[in-house]
Amino acid sequence: MASFNKVILMGNLTRDPQLSYLPSQTPVCEIGLAINHRWRTPDGQQREDVCFIDCRSYGKQAEVLNQYMKKGRSLLIEGRLQLDQWESQDGQKKSKHRVFIERFSFVGSPQGDGPQGGGQAGGYAPAPRTQNQYAPRPPMSSPPPEPPMDESQIAPPSSYDDMGGENIPF
Repeated sequence: MASFNKVILMGNLTRDPQLSYLPSQTPVCEIGLAINHRWRTPDGQQREDVCFIDCRSYGKQAEVLNQYMKKGRSLLIEGRLQLDQWESQDGQKKSKHRVFIERFSFVGSPQGDGPQGGGQAGGYAPAPRTQNQYAPRPPMSSPPPEPPMDESQIAPPSSYDDMGGENIPF
């Protein structure tokens, strides 16, 4: 059975990040994300829906989110959807979907407090805070070029049968 679980969301934090630690001392950060959807009705009225999503991150990512994010800031996340199930104190079974964050990028200006931050996605990397500003991320370098191939080492097949005959996989 085929399956694919990938979620990409961009929105604003609904509350300050909440950092806690597992018994193994692994950091866990819980955030809430609000994603707005705006549209115009056939009669021309502007409408808006807001979807609130709970998200969780572990390890170094959790610490970075806790250090640099706060309520109202924009964030782009990539992750997977997971279902948490538990039993409440009164014996009721409960469940909740949340996004397990695998990657994230800061969005907008770090000086802008709130959704009007604007700016570029992924332009900031975690760095020590100085006067509530972020250090710019150095430009990404391209992967090193592959060494040139010596064409004398590549021998073309001498016949159709050498390529696998009728067993071509396409």
